[in-house]
Amino acid sequence: MPFGIAIHGGAGTILREKLTSEKEKAIRSALEFAIQTGTKCLQDGETALKAVELAIRTMEDNPLFNAGKGSVFTHQGIIEMDAAIMCGQTLNAGSVAGVRGVKNPITLAKTVLEKSDFIMLSGKGAADFAKQHQLDIEPLEYFFTEDRLQQLKKALKKQKVQLDHSDQEDKYGTVGAVALDQHGNLAAATSTGGMTNKRYGRIGDSPLIGIGTYANNETCAISCTGHGEYFMRSVVAYDIACLMEYKGWSLQQASEHVIFEKLPKIGGSGGVIAIDTQGNIALPFSSKGMYRASQINGEDIHVAIFKDDE
Repeated sequence: MPFGIAIHGGAGTILREKLTSEKEKAIRSALEFAIQTGTKCLQDGETALKAVELAIRTMEDNPLFNAGKGSVFTHQGIIEMDAAIMCGQTLNAGSVAGVRGVKNPITLAKTVLEKSDFIMLSGKGAADFAKQHQLDIEPLEYFFTEDRLQQLKKALKKQKVQLDHSDQEDKYGTVGAVALDQHGNLAAATSTGGMTNKRYGRIGDSPLIGIGTYANNETCAISCTGHGEYFMRSVVAYDIACLMEYKGWSLQQASEHVIFEKLPKIGGSGGVIAIDTQGNIALPFSSKGMYRASQINGEDIHVAIFKDDE
């Protein structure tokens, strides 16, 4: 059976001239490490569900990305994180939103999938569930990074909510992973700190099943990144799967149609990573760039940031 994995570290206005060579090298290295982690899991015969969790954990632990340790600040100067994971074989899913203090929200989401009667937990209840299952909890200072603090100060100075990836100099980096294992099963997962300066407990598309994250062995596995409000209105992840199921479209055709035609009609931009049960991978994005990487059957790793990286 073919097996493979694709990841993203966010899509947005990522310009070559705005990214230092040192930071670009660090990001490419982090993407490659996440792929290597997920691929090793798949090569060992583990499930796609495990592979996407482990790949995302490496990015949650890296302050370069807007997930886990590198999450952005809310308007109140705190960190609230969202994550979701879904199994394409069973259609079981786990999701958490507005979580504070949990080192790896993606592992919490997977624990919800495996050990809860519910699909989505939020806020203090989700944190209590994490503690009950002895997941790693960190003090709030663990998540604070100077770059994110400066982004918040900049957004506060502008006195506006900074939409994810809307500023040329703020590349936030929501993370996601999709995988196909040697058993022919798919999985998808996404993790994020949301948008800088978000208020009122705002939740984006990432933890919403069928919108920012979706997996079904009948079609594909999808993880989204971009302007969350537009992805929610378009039900992006499920829409791609539906085009495949009901119209018989290929993964590439369906994902490109949604990203390049449907989403822009309502003002949205961003990208998706997707994989189907034949091992086909699609990585379309309508923004200036998308941190992304993929590997099929242990072949060479493909790592890219800009549109001309192909």
